[in-house]
Amino acid sequence: MLKAGRIWALGAMSGTSLDGVDAAMIETDGEEIFGFGESRYRPYTPDEQAVLKAALGRWHGDDVAAARQVVQAAHEEVFQGLEGAALVGFHGQTLVHEPGGRGTHQVGDGAALAAALNLPVVWDFRSADMDLGGQGAPLAPFYHFACARRIGADAPLAFLNLGGVGNLTWVDPRKSRPDEEGALLAFDTGPANAPINDLMMARRKEPFDRDGALARQGTVAQGALELFLEEGYFARMPPKSLDRDAFDDMFGLVHELPDADAVATLTGMSAAAVLKGMEHCPAPPARLLVTGGGRHNPVLMEMLRVALECPVDPVEAAGLDGDMLEAQAFAHLAVRVMRGLPTSCPGTTGVRAAVSGGIVSKPGTMERIA
Repeated sequence: MLKAGRIWALGAMSGTSLDGVDAAMIETDGEEIFGFGESRYRPYTPDEQAVLKAALGRWHGDDVAAARQVVQAAHEEVFQGLEGAALVGFHGQTLVHEPGGRGTHQVGDGAALAAALNLPVVWDFRSADMDLGGQGAPLAPFYHFACARRIGADAPLAFLNLGGVGNLTWVDPRKSRPDEEGALLAFDTGPANAPINDLMMARRKEPFDRDGALARQGTVAQGALELFLEEGYFARMPPKSLDRDAFDDMFGLVHELPDADAVATLTGMSAAAVLKGMEHCPAPPARLLVTGGGRHNPVLMEMLRVALECPVDPVEAAGLDGDMLEAQAFAHLAVRVMRGLPTSCPGTTGVRAAVSGGIVSKPGTMERIA
């Protein structure tokens, strides 16, 4: 366990968009955020992305071994030159996430990373939550609570991460702790960037719809959108979470559409999933702060602004870094794990009770924190 007091921690995140690895430093005591440090981004090459995509949905085998090697090398590279951290929070790359099924699988070896960095590494953040009946996701909400306090919010607000999958965190910053009843409600809204990116790669050999340019040329197919919204996931009460490819049938709904209409429709689906999710908020948020790559898509952002009554802004409008928020979150969570503080609770993952979970690897040793 760490002594009380603020420390510098380094966090990393490789998300479901498979675009690359974010790494960021923050100064925190696991409860408050005292400062933001240096950050770095290391993109995956097209060949590396192909290796990772080949391993999606798999637990074992050569594809998984190849993905592990890519993830490990990319993280070691992005951490080079980021100095001054007392410990590291390492999420790894999710290949499988099946709440209520076989479990969750993030590829990456924290023990090997600890040896390479000569620093303690906290990893496998999700398994302990799922062992206690939780969804294992999303895990950033406890950091969102700290961010809401950091920016001086005095009324409920929401954070929306538009990564490969969208996830929403409703925060009441008037509560004293993130695990206090009523402080947080969090869940995955539905697909966000992943289907758009996959379709762009399949049809145009481009990694994403830059600036929403293709979606802007198209028209949303209302029939396909209505069929998409009939998916039972949207009516389920949160907490709830998704695997990256949980909505694969979306592609069938746009298969016959021209490229621009198909991308516009997938973009509309991503926005509509968020709107359905907002219906679950305990009270209307005073503000929606958007993080993740989707905030750079002006078409997606405009769809949300037109449909929602509250202001919709990128998190930069509140002085936060939307590119690095999730990497910062795992730095924050690593400190919480080392101090025995909870990292999830019933309101964020549906876990039976607040739990602090992860594996702590020190150079040459490994212990599980219960």
